[in-house]
Amino acid sequence: MRQKPPAAEAGPAQAEWASRPERSNLAMMRLMTWISLRLGRPAGRVVLYGIAAYFLASSAAARRSSRHYLRRALGRRPGWGDLFRHFLDFASTIHDRVYLLNDRFDPFNIVVQGEGLLAEAVCRGEGILLMGAHMGSFEVIRAVGRHQPGLRVAMLMYEDNARKLNAMLAAINPQAQQEVIALGQVGAMLKVRDRLEDGTLVGLLGDRTLGGEPTLPVLFLDALAPLPVGPFRLAALLGRPVVFMVGLYLGGNRYEIHFEPLADFSATPPAEREAAVAAAMQRYAALLDGYCRSAPYNWFNFFDFWAMPETPGSAGPV
Repeated sequence: MRQKPPAAEAGPAQAEWASRPERSNLAMMRLMTWISLRLGRPAGRVVLYGIAAYFLASSAAARRSSRHYLRRALGRRPGWGDLFRHFLDFASTIHDRVYLLNDRFDPFNIVVQGEGLLAEAVCRGEGILLMGAHMGSFEVIRAVGRHQPGLRVAMLMYEDNARKLNAMLAAINPQAQQEVIALGQVGAMLKVRDRLEDGTLVGLLGDRTLGGEPTLPVLFLDALAPLPVGPFRLAALLGRPVVFMVGLYLGGNRYEIHFEPLADFSATPPAEREAAVAAAMQRYAALLDGYCRSAPYNWFNFFDFWAMPETPGSAGPV
Protein backbone atom coordinates (compact mmCIF):
# COMPACT_ATOMS: atom_id res chain seq x y z
CA MET A 1 0.00 0.00 0.00
CA ARG A 2 1.40 3.38 -0.99
CA GLN A 3 1.97 5.62 1.98
CA LYS A 4 0.08 8.89 1.93
CA PRO A 5 2.35 11.96 2.08
CA PRO A 6 2.16 14.01 5.28
CA ALA A 7 -0.60 16.59 5.38
CA ALA A 8 0.40 20.18 4.86
CA GLU A 9 -0.08 22.68 7.64
CA ALA A 10 -0.99 26.33 7.63
CA GLY A 11 1.87 28.63 8.56
CA PRO A 12 1.78 31.25 11.32
CA ALA A 13 -0.24 34.40 10.76
CA GLN A 14 2.87 36.23 9.57
CA ALA A 15 6.31 34.75 8.99
CA GLU A 16 9.10 36.07 11.22
CA TRP A 17 11.22 37.30 8.32
CA ALA A 18 8.28 39.22 6.80
CA SER A 19 7.50 41.04 10.07
CA ARG A 20 11.01 42.43 10.50
CA PRO A 21 11.64 46.04 9.46
CA GLU A 22 13.43 46.59 6.15
CA ARG A 23 17.15 47.08 6.82
CA SER A 24 18.26 47.98 3.32
CA ASN A 25 18.93 51.60 2.41
CA LEU A 26 18.51 52.67 -1.22
CA ALA A 27 20.63 55.77 -0.70
CA MET A 28 23.46 53.55 0.57
CA MET A 29 22.94 51.24 -2.41
CA ARG A 30 23.29 54.17 -4.80
CA LEU A 31 26.46 55.30 -3.01
CA MET A 32 27.89 51.78 -3.14
CA THR A 33 27.00 51.58 -6.83
CA TRP A 34 28.87 54.83 -7.52
CA ILE A 35 31.93 53.76 -5.52
CA SER A 36 32.02 50.29 -7.08
CA LEU A 37 31.55 51.33 -10.71
CA ARG A 38 33.89 54.35 -10.49
CA LEU A 39 36.61 53.03 -8.19
CA GLY A 40 36.34 49.30 -8.79
CA ARG A 41 35.25 46.23 -6.86
CA PRO A 42 38.21 46.19 -4.41
CA ALA A 43 37.33 49.71 -3.21
CA GLY A 44 33.68 48.73 -2.76
CA ARG A 45 34.61 45.60 -0.83
CA VAL A 46 36.54 47.62 1.74
CA VAL A 47 33.24 49.17 2.83
CA LEU A 48 31.60 45.74 3.10
CA TYR A 49 33.67 44.76 6.12
CA GLY A 50 32.30 47.69 8.07
CA ILE A 51 28.75 46.98 6.93
CA ALA A 52 28.98 43.30 7.91
CA ALA A 53 30.47 44.19 11.31
CA TYR A 54 27.72 46.76 11.93
CA PHE A 55 24.87 44.35 11.21
CA LEU A 56 26.54 41.55 13.17
CA ALA A 57 26.81 43.83 16.21
CA SER A 58 23.41 45.51 15.90
CA SER A 59 21.04 42.67 15.00
CA ALA A 60 20.71 40.25 17.92
CA ALA A 61 17.89 38.25 16.29
CA ALA A 62 19.81 37.70 13.03
CA ARG A 63 22.96 36.87 15.00
CA ARG A 64 21.07 34.28 17.07
CA SER A 65 19.54 32.71 13.94
CA SER A 66 22.91 32.63 12.20
CA ARG A 67 24.45 30.81 15.16
CA HIS A 68 21.56 28.31 15.26
CA TYR A 69 21.84 27.54 11.55
CA LEU A 70 25.65 27.38 11.44
CA ARG A 71 25.71 24.91 14.33
CA ARG A 72 23.63 22.57 12.15
CA ALA A 73 25.49 23.19 8.88
CA LEU A 74 29.03 23.09 10.33
CA GLY A 75 28.38 20.28 12.79
CA ARG A 76 30.12 22.25 15.55
CA ARG A 77 29.65 25.34 17.69
CA PRO A 78 30.26 28.39 15.45
CA GLY A 79 32.63 31.12 16.63
CA TRP A 80 32.48 34.86 16.04
CA GLY A 81 34.63 34.38 12.93
CA ASP A 82 31.99 32.07 11.48
CA LEU A 83 29.20 34.56 12.23
CA PHE A 84 31.17 37.41 10.66
CA ARG A 85 31.88 35.40 7.52
CA HIS A 86 28.18 34.53 7.24
CA PHE A 87 27.24 38.23 7.35
CA LEU A 88 30.13 39.20 5.06
CA ASP A 89 29.19 36.66 2.40
CA PHE A 90 25.63 37.99 2.47
CA ALA A 91 26.89 41.56 2.04
CA SER A 92 29.23 40.41 -0.74
CA THR A 93 26.47 38.88 -2.85
CA ILE A 94 24.37 42.04 -2.48
CA HIS A 95 27.35 44.19 -3.45
CA ASP A 96 28.07 42.05 -6.51
CA ARG A 97 24.58 42.78 -7.81
CA VAL A 98 26.02 46.17 -8.79
CA TYR A 99 28.12 44.43 -11.44
CA LEU A 100 25.81 41.58 -12.39
CA LEU A 101 22.85 43.89 -13.01
CA ASN A 102 25.07 46.09 -15.16
CA ASP A 103 26.19 43.03 -17.17
CA ARG A 104 29.71 43.44 -15.84
CA PHE A 105 31.04 39.90 -15.50
CA ASP A 106 34.74 40.70 -15.96
CA PRO A 107 35.50 40.98 -12.19
CA PHE A 108 34.33 37.40 -11.59
CA ASN A 109 35.51 33.84 -12.05
CA ILE A 110 32.27 31.93 -12.65
CA VAL A 111 32.03 28.17 -13.12
CA VAL A 112 28.75 26.59 -14.29
CA GLN A 113 27.73 22.99 -13.60
CA GLY A 114 24.72 21.43 -15.36
CA GLU A 115 24.33 24.17 -17.96
CA GLY A 116 23.23 21.53 -20.47
CA LEU A 117 19.81 21.37 -18.77
CA LEU A 118 19.14 24.97 -19.82
CA ALA A 119 20.68 24.52 -23.27
CA GLU A 120 18.31 21.65 -24.01
CA ALA A 121 15.30 23.71 -22.91
CA VAL A 122 16.38 26.68 -25.05
CA CYS A 123 16.91 24.44 -28.09
CA ARG A 124 13.44 22.95 -27.66
CA GLY A 125 11.91 26.38 -27.11
CA GLU A 126 10.50 25.01 -23.89
CA GLY A 127 10.03 27.09 -20.76
CA ILE A 128 11.00 25.51 -17.47
CA LEU A 129 10.81 26.54 -13.84
CA LEU A 130 14.04 27.33 -11.99
CA MET A 131 13.56 26.67 -8.28
CA GLY A 132 16.12 28.46 -6.13
CA ALA A 133 16.50 29.49 -2.51
CA HIS A 134 17.76 32.40 -0.43
CA MET A 135 21.23 31.02 -0.88
CA GLY A 136 24.16 32.55 -2.71
CA SER A 137 23.18 34.76 -5.66
CA PHE A 138 20.28 34.30 -8.04
CA GLU A 139 21.46 37.31 -10.11
CA VAL A 140 24.60 35.43 -11.13
CA ILE A 141 22.42 33.43 -13.55
CA ARG A 142 22.82 36.44 -15.85
CA ALA A 143 26.32 35.13 -16.54
CA VAL A 144 24.83 31.99 -18.10
CA GLY A 145 23.14 34.20 -20.70
CA ARG A 146 26.54 34.96 -22.22
CA HIS A 147 26.70 31.35 -23.46
CA GLN A 148 22.96 30.98 -24.13
CA PRO A 149 21.90 33.93 -26.36
CA GLY A 150 18.28 32.79 -26.45
CA LEU A 151 17.98 32.59 -22.67
CA ARG A 152 15.16 34.67 -21.19
CA VAL A 153 14.40 34.66 -17.46
CA ALA A 154 11.46 36.12 -15.52
CA MET A 155 11.22 36.17 -11.72
CA LEU A 156 8.10 35.17 -9.79
CA MET A 157 7.93 36.52 -6.25
CA TYR A 158 5.67 37.86 -3.53
CA GLU A 159 4.26 41.29 -4.34
CA ASP A 160 6.11 43.17 -1.58
CA ASN A 161 9.39 41.51 -2.57
CA ALA A 162 8.74 42.43 -6.20
CA ARG A 163 8.35 46.08 -5.16
CA LYS A 164 11.62 45.96 -3.22
CA LEU A 165 13.43 44.30 -6.11
CA ASN A 166 12.20 46.92 -8.57
CA ALA A 167 13.39 49.68 -6.20
CA MET A 168 16.77 47.97 -5.91
CA LEU A 169 17.06 47.64 -9.70
CA ALA A 170 16.29 51.34 -10.12
CA ALA A 171 18.98 52.21 -7.57
CA ILE A 172 21.64 50.06 -9.25
CA ASN A 173 20.76 50.31 -12.94
CA PRO A 174 17.46 51.81 -14.12
CA GLN A 175 18.03 50.17 -17.53
CA ALA A 176 18.44 46.67 -16.09
CA GLN A 177 16.10 44.33 -17.89
CA GLN A 178 14.38 42.02 -15.40
CA GLU A 179 10.79 40.91 -15.74
CA VAL A 180 9.15 40.43 -12.36
CA ILE A 181 5.76 38.72 -11.98
CA ALA A 182 4.14 39.51 -8.63
CA LEU A 183 2.38 36.65 -6.84
CA GLY A 184 -1.03 37.55 -5.54
CA GLN A 185 -1.99 39.78 -8.43
CA VAL A 186 -4.91 38.88 -10.68
CA GLY A 187 -3.64 37.02 -13.71
CA ALA A 188 -0.21 36.17 -12.26
CA MET A 189 -0.56 32.47 -13.05
CA LEU A 190 -1.69 33.23 -16.61
CA LYS A 191 1.39 35.42 -17.06
CA VAL A 192 3.61 32.61 -15.84
CA ARG A 193 1.91 30.14 -18.21
CA ASP A 194 2.33 32.54 -21.15
CA ARG A 195 6.02 33.11 -20.38
CA LEU A 196 6.66 29.38 -20.15
CA GLU A 197 4.86 28.77 -23.44
CA ASP A 198 7.05 31.32 -25.24
CA GLY A 199 10.20 29.59 -23.95
CA THR A 200 11.03 31.84 -20.99
CA LEU A 201 12.63 30.36 -17.89
CA VAL A 202 10.68 31.39 -14.79
CA GLY A 203 12.67 31.58 -11.57
CA LEU A 204 11.17 31.39 -8.09
CA LEU A 205 12.44 30.74 -4.57
CA GLY A 206 10.98 27.82 -2.65
CA ASP A 207 12.23 28.27 0.90
CA ARG A 208 10.09 31.04 2.45
CA THR A 209 6.48 31.56 3.32
CA LEU A 210 4.70 34.81 4.17
CA GLY A 211 2.72 32.93 6.82
CA GLY A 212 -0.89 31.77 6.81
CA GLU A 213 -0.28 29.49 3.83
CA PRO A 214 0.15 25.71 3.63
CA THR A 215 3.53 24.25 4.54
CA LEU A 216 4.92 20.73 4.62
CA PRO A 217 7.47 19.53 7.22
CA VAL A 218 10.56 18.13 5.49
CA LEU A 219 13.86 16.85 6.88
CA PHE A 220 16.49 19.59 6.53
CA LEU A 221 19.83 19.65 8.39
CA ASP A 222 18.73 16.83 10.70
CA ALA A 223 15.42 18.38 11.81
CA LEU A 224 11.96 18.98 10.41
CA ALA A 225 11.46 22.40 8.82
CA PRO A 226 8.25 23.79 7.25
CA LEU A 227 8.55 24.50 3.52
CA PRO A 228 5.82 26.36 1.60
CA VAL A 229 3.75 24.11 -0.62
CA GLY A 230 2.71 26.92 -2.96
CA PRO A 231 5.74 27.05 -5.32
CA PHE A 232 5.66 23.29 -5.86
CA ARG A 233 1.91 23.20 -6.25
CA LEU A 234 2.22 25.92 -8.90
CA ALA A 235 4.77 23.83 -10.80
CA ALA A 236 2.46 20.80 -10.64
CA LEU A 237 -0.56 22.77 -11.88
CA LEU A 238 1.47 24.21 -14.76
CA GLY A 239 2.73 20.73 -15.64
CA ARG A 240 6.33 21.78 -16.23
CA PRO A 241 9.82 20.44 -15.58
CA VAL A 242 11.53 22.03 -12.56
CA VAL A 243 15.30 22.55 -12.29
CA PHE A 244 17.03 23.31 -9.00
CA MET A 245 19.40 26.28 -9.26
CA VAL A 246 21.93 27.75 -6.85
CA GLY A 247 24.69 30.33 -7.44
CA LEU A 248 27.24 29.76 -4.66
CA TYR A 249 29.63 32.51 -3.60
CA LEU A 250 33.01 30.92 -2.84
CA GLY A 251 34.85 34.00 -1.60
CA GLY A 252 36.95 36.58 -3.41
CA ASN A 253 35.64 36.85 -6.96
CA ARG A 254 34.57 33.20 -7.32
CA TYR A 255 31.07 31.90 -8.01
CA GLU A 256 29.89 28.40 -8.84
CA ILE A 257 26.46 27.90 -10.42
CA HIS A 258 24.74 24.53 -10.19
CA PHE A 259 21.69 23.28 -12.09
CA GLU A 260 20.17 19.91 -11.13
CA PRO A 261 16.94 18.14 -12.14
CA LEU A 262 14.35 18.54 -9.40
CA ALA A 263 11.01 17.31 -10.74
CA ASP A 264 9.03 16.90 -13.95
CA PHE A 265 5.29 17.42 -13.66
CA SER A 266 4.65 17.39 -17.42
CA ALA A 267 3.10 13.90 -17.33
CA THR A 268 1.77 13.81 -13.75
CA PRO A 269 -1.94 12.81 -13.59
CA PRO A 270 -4.10 15.01 -11.32
CA ALA A 271 -4.68 12.10 -8.93
CA GLU A 272 -0.93 11.79 -8.34
CA ARG A 273 -0.07 15.47 -7.93
CA GLU A 274 -0.17 15.49 -4.13
CA ALA A 275 2.35 12.67 -3.87
CA ALA A 276 4.51 14.18 -6.65
CA VAL A 277 4.58 17.57 -4.90
CA ALA A 278 5.59 15.95 -1.60
CA ALA A 279 8.38 13.99 -3.35
CA ALA A 280 9.64 17.14 -5.09
CA MET A 281 9.73 19.02 -1.79
CA GLN A 282 11.71 16.24 -0.14
CA ARG A 283 14.23 16.27 -3.01
CA TYR A 284 14.44 20.08 -2.86
CA ALA A 285 15.20 19.89 0.87
CA ALA A 286 17.81 17.18 0.30
CA LEU A 287 19.57 19.23 -2.40
CA LEU A 288 19.48 22.32 -0.20
CA ASP A 289 20.83 20.29 2.71
CA GLY A 290 23.82 19.16 0.65
CA TYR A 291 24.71 22.65 -0.54
CA CYS A 292 24.32 24.12 2.96
CA ARG A 293 26.83 21.59 4.27
CA SER A 294 29.30 22.14 1.42
CA ALA A 295 28.96 25.96 1.31
CA PRO A 296 27.50 26.83 4.75
CA TYR A 297 28.05 30.59 4.68
CA ASN A 298 25.81 30.98 1.60
CA TRP A 299 22.50 30.43 3.43
CA PHE A 300 20.77 33.79 3.94
CA ASN A 301 17.64 33.06 5.99
CA PHE A 302 18.39 35.03 9.15
CA PHE A 303 15.38 33.85 11.17
CA ASP A 304 14.24 30.67 12.93
CA PHE A 305 13.78 28.52 9.85
CA TRP A 306 12.79 25.44 11.87
CA ALA A 307 9.90 27.05 13.77
CA MET A 308 6.88 24.86 13.09
CA PRO A 309 3.37 26.28 12.51
CA GLU A 310 1.21 26.53 15.61
CA THR A 311 -2.11 25.95 13.86
CA PRO A 312 -2.35 22.83 11.71
CA GLY A 313 -4.58 22.87 8.66
CA SER A 314 -5.09 21.15 5.34
CA ALA A 315 -3.54 22.34 2.14
CA GLY A 316 -6.39 20.89 0.15
CA PRO A 317 -5.97 18.92 -3.06
CA VAL A 318 -3.06 19.75 -5.35
